[in-house]
Amino acid sequence: MTAIQSLLKQAQERLSFSSDSAALDAEVLLCEVLNKTRSYLRAWPEKSLSDDDTARYWQLIKDRQHGKPIAYITGRKEFWSRDFMVTSDVLIPRPDTEILIEKALALIPADQPAKILDLGTGSGVIAITLAAERPLATIVATDFSTTALTCAQANSSSHKISNLSFIQSDWFTSLPEGKFDLIISNPPYISDDDSHLNQGDLRFEPKSALRAADNGLSDIKIIVQDARQYLHAGGHLLIEHGYNQKQLVQNIFTGFEYQDIDTYLDYSGQARVTHGRWHSQSLNKSIELLP
Repeated sequence: MTAIQSLLKQAQERLSFSSDSAALDAEVLLCEVLNKTRSYLRAWPEKSLSDDDTARYWQLIKDRQHGKPIAYITGRKEFWSRDFMVTSDVLIPRPDTEILIEKALALIPADQPAKILDLGTGSGVIAITLAAERPLATIVATDFSTTALTCAQANSSSHKISNLSFIQSDWFTSLPEGKFDLIISNPPYISDDDSHLNQGDLRFEPKSALRAADNGLSDIKIIVQDARQYLHAGGHLLIEHGYNQKQLVQNIFTGFEYQDIDTYLDYSGQARVTHGRWHSQSLNKSIELLP
């Protein structure tokens, strides 16, 4: 049997060639095996693991050495101070997406009812977080993937969310008629030929949730165009996008006659979320008019 302190040292050495956070990864994976917190590892460094636990630990370390994301190994990821289940069928929630939540909460008062639509919900972190933070709101979340919706529904149940419903839909195609005060989305926005798709965690995440044609803009164009039919006059559209797509996305919003257009920075200071407000009742613009 091997002591915790010794295991962590060996694991960190093995991971140092494949991970920028080798020490943290080693601790997180050992906590997964032991079902303990990281404080436990520090409190009991001389405690030994059973042979079975040790063998399981080295298998998890091997998975991480091969690049498998920690979130997919543990099946969990924290977002907005809540713990969410994640599977290989959904994107791993990232801190930058919390900018979407910040801006949405600023637009939707806590003491008033509202209708919110989350397009491409994936694991459901956006819809569930908004439902929890705005209990007076009624929220609909869609995804074309049934396996993603299964994950989202499980997360909704675990967080005991009651003001959220799910619909399988390719963007708006299967959505019933209705109007929303806010439509929010973190759609695919990476170009098919982007080299980042073959690097890091992105290698393991579902490509359908990452890649989009037309230099990463095709799904954004669809959402911005069709959202006009589902927004109340004065309703808001919030979309996450690539750091280098600010002007292109703003042009799309402008081309479809949104107003009050602005783009917000993520925690790294990169352009990440664009907002527009729908005022006009005219739907004359078509997607072909955009460059």
